Amino acid sequence: MSLVLILLIGVALAFDFLNGLHDAANSIATIVSTRVLSARWAVIWAAFFNFIAFLFFGLHVANTIGKGILEPGIISDAVIFGALGGAIFWNVFTWLLGIPSSSSHALIGGLLGAGVAKAGLDPIVWAGVMKTLSGIIISPALGFALALVLVFLASWAFVKATPAMADGVFRKLQFVSAALFSLGHGGNDAQKTMGIIAVLLYSHGHLGAEFHVPFWVVITCQAALGLGTLFGGWRIVHTMGSKITKLTPQQGFCAETGGAIALFFFTNLGIPVSTTHTITGSIIGVGAARRVSAVRWGVAKNIVWAWVVTIPMAGATGALFYFLARFLDRTFG
Repeated sequence: MSLVLILLIGVALAFDFLNGLHDAANSIATIVSTRVLSARWAVIWAAFFNFIAFLFFGLHVANTIGKGILEPGIISDAVIFGALGGAIFWNVFTWLLGIPSSSSHALIGGLLGAGVAKAGLDPIVWAGVMKTLSGIIISPALGFALALVLVFLASWAFVKATPAMADGVFRKLQFVSAALFSLGHGGNDAQKTMGIIAVLLYSHGHLGAEFHVPFWVVITCQAALGLGTLFGGWRIVHTMGSKITKLTPQQGFCAETGGAIALFFFTNLGIPVSTTHTITGSIIGVGAARRVSAVRWGVAKNIVWAWVVTIPMAGATGALFYFLARFLDRTFG
């Protein structure tokens, strides 16, 4: 492998690590806010299930990122540098502000921005892009609906139980729901970096004639995401776990389970959705089940605005990083 290729793989893994760091709050916010687990043990729990997610899912999302957003033939080192630069910049910027934006859509925005900067609109795979954009709308809506239904089912099932008994049961069940959501997070998010590294290897001729994702890429990306989660995203935990709505263990279980089901569904379809979008929709769903006023809609509105601007802002930044890579190549190459 060339030095440039090794460096770009390192940058991709750095993005994967930051993805875990940035999105750790998605996996642990509910179980921490309900005080079922301390933040320290919650991130260890989430990181473990992030890492083993490759055992449960195929590589449909990785294939979408690798060949379903841009035509693989136009991928170059500068395009990948631009995509990763735009995504990392936007992730760090929103992390510093405590805004739960989408790492997934930052990467897609960066990839589109760099690709358009190189070759215009022609290399865009519109079917893959539209599938991804549909996930922006459908994933939080599905999380909302599933969480709402689960709240009603749980309330009906425990209608004769004492509050103490129900609380004890759902505290135990939250271990399961947090594990499921972390599996969904690891299964969907790590595959995005797998797709980036695989298409980079393909562009350098290291995969032969057919695009595929080598196992060493799979295990390395899962490890990077898990380590990022282990270091945690404490700035965003408070927003996700308490600012949107106050949660009980029962509501935390319903939010995590609804979000996990939605992530499993989209991952198996190969749609790179946002865990941030999904869990936010689920948390709003359980809050709205109690009463509409229980949701702090102003906070939710700010999060939605972060979703809206992520792809265009990461795209613009990705284009700038692409031109920077071209300038450096002409100057020092």
